[in-house]
Amino acid sequence: MSDLRETRLEKSQTLRDLGKGPYAMRFKKTHSASQLQEDHIDLGKGQELDLEVAIAGRVMARRVLGKLAFFTLADETGQIQLFLEKAILESVSSKGEKLNAFKELTTLVDVGDWIGVYGTLRRTDRGELSIKVRKWEMLSKSLQPLPDKWHGLSDVEKRYRQRYLDLVVSPQSRETFRRRALTVRSIRRWLDKREFLEIETPVLQSEAGGAEARPFVTHHNTLDLPLYLRIATELHLKRLVVGGFERVYELGRIFRNEGVSTRHNPEFTSVEIYQAFADYIDMMKLTEELISSVALDVCGSTKISYQGNVIDLSSPWRRATMHELVQEATGIDFNTFSDQRDSAAAAMQSIGLNVPEAADTVGRLLNVAFEEAVEPNLIQPTFVLDYPIEISPLARPHRNKHGLVERFELFIAGRETANAFSELIDPIDQRERFEVQQLRRQAGDLEAHGVDEDFLQALEVGMPPTGGLGIGIDRLVMLLTDSPSIRDVIAFPLLRPDSRT
Repeated sequence: MSDLRETRLEKSQTLRDLGKGPYAMRFKKTHSASQLQEDHIDLGKGQELDLEVAIAGRVMARRVLGKLAFFTLADETGQIQLFLEKAILESVSSKGEKLNAFKELTTLVDVGDWIGVYGTLRRTDRGELSIKVRKWEMLSKSLQPLPDKWHGLSDVEKRYRQRYLDLVVSPQSRETFRRRALTVRSIRRWLDKREFLEIETPVLQSEAGGAEARPFVTHHNTLDLPLYLRIATELHLKRLVVGGFERVYELGRIFRNEGVSTRHNPEFTSVEIYQAFADYIDMMKLTEELISSVALDVCGSTKISYQGNVIDLSSPWRRATMHELVQEATGIDFNTFSDQRDSAAAAMQSIGLNVPEAADTVGRLLNVAFEEAVEPNLIQPTFVLDYPIEISPLARPHRNKHGLVERFELFIAGRETANAFSELIDPIDQRERFEVQQLRRQAGDLEAHGVDEDFLQALEVGMPPTGGLGIGIDRLVMLLTDSPSIRDVIAFPLLRPDSRT
């Protein structure tokens, strides 16, 4: 590796001595690779077109065959072949000096270098659209070789650590992040058209709330104040609803001090949406319409393939309560247990389900049974309704069902993709729930809430009936790009330090 780098450094110095770089200031392109391919698809074999073009990109392959050479040039949009002919590139300067641009190009330019070329179009006898180069410029010399073009980055860990190399050699990775950008743009456009306002809320907070998650802790030196990176945008967006905004959202980064897996990254992106005078039924309709629209916009269809399954995102989606789904999968009807936690635990153990000590109520056991027996099997879009109150401290009590709240989660491909409530707007009830959470935190539950006095004060000013929704952008992008791991859709995921360096 070091010998290759030394050789490239020598070439870099030679280019510098010739006054040809190796690091240009700018280059004015006239076309992209895909534009040329699309616009001249009808150019026949062996035909030439007297159209002057200027294109820039990275050299991905090179073949030198005596007085001819063929390079493959890649830009953001695709690839195109460069047709290099010694007779064309050789010229004589105004001083009578012979200029051998062909030799310089074929000896000083390596795979990985950025170059700009000027020339005309020609389709080879083999049918390859090519630029017949008459002039070239070195734009940036690559001192490190690219991965082997046939094997790419076979080390998955290296793909994440050196994402820039992954993007260079893998069109599929570039397409994933292009779709991610289109997904974010599509969500914003859909919401903006429906008169939702995006308003930014603080990342640094004195009390982390809005979710059951362990926060990252930091410190403000001037104020000598402990602060937390936000674990949700919920409580500040609700303050905006209290202040009179009827439709608000924020799409941004969230930080949770949790483990790393194919579904979790400590830094991730979500969109939270709040609509006054609405409930969780309204938010179900909004979720269904939004995700279907985004899939159509980004993928061109509401039927997509994910890890071997065809998933139909066209409406309507299945709606079922957590109780119904658990009974369907296990045969256990948790409605019969009331507050009999031990009886519910015995029923779960009898069919081999795990019973953790922390699940100290029937509602918590119901959730455990759901996560183990139901969640992995929810492949098609399914709204799971009516959660236990003890695991939903910010949701409104169900209007008809004691001990439950008006909450749904959307599951697709065995993963939670969205979470929504009829929001709790009663400040007295909310305080009692916060206090229960605080007791859990004092007992060692690092994911439990504390009491957010400022938020409670805002609720006492009065919040209208409101529906709230959160959608995990990373998981949605995983679905729309057929990506098995969240690391595949986050450009620079958090990783342990590389022990090999």
